[in-house]
Amino acid sequence: MTLDDLRAFVAVCEAGSLSAVARDLGCTQSAVSQRVKRLEREAGIGLLERRPRGVAPTPAGRILHRAATDGLGGLDLALRRLADMRRGDGGTVRVTTGATTVRHFMSDAVVAFRERHPHVNLEFHTESSSRRCFEAVADGDSELAWITIGPPVRGIEQHPVTGLPWVLAVRAGDPLADRDHLTPDELAGLRLIRLPENSTSRMRLDGHLGHQDGAPAPHPAVPGPSTTSVADWDTALLLAELGVGPAVVPRLPGHRATAGHPGLRLVPIPALPPLTTGWAVRQWAALSPAAVEFAETVNRCLLDGTSSAGHRSPAATAAATATAAGAVPGPRPGLRPGRPVPESR
Repeated sequence: MTLDDLRAFVAVCEAGSLSAVARDLGCTQSAVSQRVKRLEREAGIGLLERRPRGVAPTPAGRILHRAATDGLGGLDLALRRLADMRRGDGGTVRVTTGATTVRHFMSDAVVAFRERHPHVNLEFHTESSSRRCFEAVADGDSELAWITIGPPVRGIEQHPVTGLPWVLAVRAGDPLADRDHLTPDELAGLRLIRLPENSTSRMRLDGHLGHQDGAPAPHPAVPGPSTTSVADWDTALLLAELGVGPAVVPRLPGHRATAGHPGLRLVPIPALPPLTTGWAVRQWAALSPAAVEFAETVNRCLLDGTSSAGHRSPAATAAATATAAGAVPGPRPGLRPGRPVPESR
């Protein structure tokens, strides 16, 4: 019994004629008859009976006809969806991210992707840490996760995409607000707002400011004690604008201190190595075409980094410079890496 046998049988039941189905299928009446006979042999009972004007299903044939019609309808729908997935025109792409990731890293890409693939469902799931993002990918709950690149994780590929330069966020009017840049040593003694507990970004920043060359002794730039901590970068920026305290945060793509935040200033700290962000997947080569297309759309938008006014953001400029220098390896627009890339720092 094959799908073609069932399709031919259903067609005969509905047309009431072997010859009519043969004409529709472009084959001989004998070929159609043989398909029906194969079904009858496997069922062990007659499925069609001859009538003065063609054929009709027997009681057993009506049972198989109803079941085959329902089953073939669902199967045809599934096959169409699979074909859509192969072409990137259907299916669902599940992405696990932080609470503000879509806003800062993916908003332009979501619009561009939706315009090209209106029938693909995008599902975004929020997690509070890279570890939880890794778990979602490992468990198969998501195909993609946007993370801060960290140490290797068993069974997970990490693909760096863009580097985020560090800045000091301070309230306008602060003595440091008009500086064109700062050195790490100038952060010594500042009561900085603390980044999310156990986050990769906080561990990286603490490593840059608290230790030097792997030695256990404190670096001179280690900031003073802080009584304020936050769960995400956006909250750190808000508190800095309100004058609660300064915060060292990554400069996010497209963020402009003067756009909706006239009381906030972002002072570059160029001596700190950029924070690398990118994709976590189980196997890039095993991603669905739609997932690859969405990831590469995000990559292109970030590495292009132009706003609606045509200006490239500082974060995008830094990312492009780092990419050109080879400091941020990983999937380039239009490429499909098939193996994990090494830690960039």
